[in-house]
Amino acid sequence: MPVPSTIDHRARGYSLDLAYWLAQASDLAYKDEATIEKQAHQWGFGPVRHHHTRFTPPFPLEDTQAYTAASDDMIIVAFRGTEPAQIRDWLSDATTPPWTGPARTGYVHYGFAQALESVFPTVKDTLQEFRTNGQSLFFTGHSLGGALAMLAAARLYLEDPELLADGVYTYGQPRTCDRLLAAAYNKGFKQRMFRFVNNNDIVPQLPPEPAFTHVETLRYLDSSGRLREQTSHIGGLTDRVKGYTADAFAPAADGVRDHSIRKYIGALEKNLA
Repeated sequence: MPVPSTIDHRARGYSLDLAYWLAQASDLAYKDEATIEKQAHQWGFGPVRHHHTRFTPPFPLEDTQAYTAASDDMIIVAFRGTEPAQIRDWLSDATTPPWTGPARTGYVHYGFAQALESVFPTVKDTLQEFRTNGQSLFFTGHSLGGALAMLAAARLYLEDPELLADGVYTYGQPRTCDRLLAAAYNKGFKQRMFRFVNNNDIVPQLPPEPAFTHVETLRYLDSSGRLREQTSHIGGLTDRVKGYTADAFAPAADGVRDHSIRKYIGALEKNLA
């Protein structure tokens, strides 16, 4: 099938076309506000709201950013990611303090939860303002942005206003929570959550199990770029990394190169060609 020329605002179920466009929306989250607004309008969206919170030291991140774009038929909330080196300590540490999950369901990675907490109230308020026509709702993000997208959707679903998103598409998302929250999420988001992993991407292999686990469903892009649909393990990698070192986060390492959002978009384009 050809690469779609525009996003289908009436799409609701899973499709490769939608996965491609939500990857583009995740990439757009890395851009400045003027670029985001210009592109969103070209894609057929009207109002765009930016969510931005800055942190003070010693918090390891400078800020958290996201945007919400709405049309008459669709709303997309896209969270900006970050370089693996910036969250390497978070990714390699399985002993972070527990953060109680949404509706007191399980536990969430402390750093990811704290980053989301800084922008979640404005995201929630914006959805209440923009979602006046029963529009479909999609969350998306790459890297850390994928973690925040998954957790934001979980909070909206399990807490007030108990809003179940039509889809959550993440790219290179790290593990975010314990098995209890993952089980509740998998039940609620069956055929709605799609977690894309590109080949040797290091970030989805961390933080380490068993303290943290992944949510389903996996869409794995193999070394040739072919999309494989699975619900748990990645080929022979068993969705985990063993004996990794700081070298795994080197810019030239396979795991870091495969983590780029442009790699995800390129692979999805090949599957649409």
